[in-house]
Amino acid sequence: MTAPLPRIMRALEQFHATHPWDHNAHYHRWILRQLPRRFNSALDVGSGSGDLARLLASRAGAVHGIDVDPTIVARARELTAPAAPVTFSVGDALKEVPPGPYDVITCVATIHHMPFSDALTCFRQHLAPGGTLVVVGLSRPQSRSDYLIDAVAVPSNVVMAWIKNKGRKAPRTASMTAPTRPATTTFADIVRDARQALPGTRLRRRLFWRYTLVWHQQ
Repeated sequence: MTAPLPRIMRALEQFHATHPWDHNAHYHRWILRQLPRRFNSALDVGSGSGDLARLLASRAGAVHGIDVDPTIVARARELTAPAAPVTFSVGDALKEVPPGPYDVITCVATIHHMPFSDALTCFRQHLAPGGTLVVVGLSRPQSRSDYLIDAVAVPSNVVMAWIKNKGRKAPRTASMTAPTRPATTTFADIVRDARQALPGTRLRRRLFWRYTLVWHQQ
């Protein structure tokens, strides 16, 4: 069952070279729907070029993004208006998070680069009472349902790429496509570890090689 996957992923990479779209940004509006209309502070872990951090700033008094890549952090600062209530830093989110607590913590396509349980514990410690944690993550397919969802994602992915690129005379020069670094943890293990670290957390498998996790600090 796993043999066709490398060929499929290579085909997707070739397709997205000319029809790119951002799988992670696809979930940004969904993330906002999980959050209060207004909140004081937010932390975006693995902030990349800052798209989500700037979106959070439309509701927050202050947003901080942290990423390990100094080049992408520099780009995020360039793209952010000086008056925006958004700051960025280079660092390890498990060791160098600026002092909180934060009303909102987001983490998109980043947690699979970290020790999962340690990351959730760290986020919980930096979350304010009543705060919300939202994770969009990657998992390694294992079960029949995992492979079924991934199989459905392939044609859906192509359709979305066509829709988002419709009418463009030239392709975008940069985009997030299917995951470039595969996740090593199965969704079943993620569910088990998340429920141990964050009782009451809500998890769901999603299209486009993602799952979501939402948790509210009591």
